[in-house]
Amino acid sequence: MKGLNKAILIGNLGEKPEIKMFENGSKVATFSIATNETYKDSEGNNKTETEWHKIVAWGNLATVVEKYFEKGTKIYLEGKIKTRNYVDKLGQTKYVTEIVADNILMI
Repeated sequence: MKGLNKAILIGNLGEKPEIKMFENGSKVATFSIATNETYKDSEGNNKTETEWHKIVAWGNLATVVEKYFEKGTKIYLEGKIKTRNYVDKLGQTKYVTEIVADNILMI
């Protein structure tokens, strides 16, 4: 059996997406969305926890994101969880986990 790597999120954009255009004409949009979970604590009070997710959208999805998405836009997103690494200016390896979007819908 093959594995499954699928993330489904509903949340709000935390800022206007950042768009980058490459020399070959391809485009990427990066942004973060917040998802909220509400629960009752041990004293019966409602508590809300916010989780932030880094999102990457390529190609046509990046174009849609650039054209229509603003801070606060509520979206439904499907994608894959990816972890990448890079070496910072101090020579230390850093890891970033993000969702690479396959499908995004405005709600």
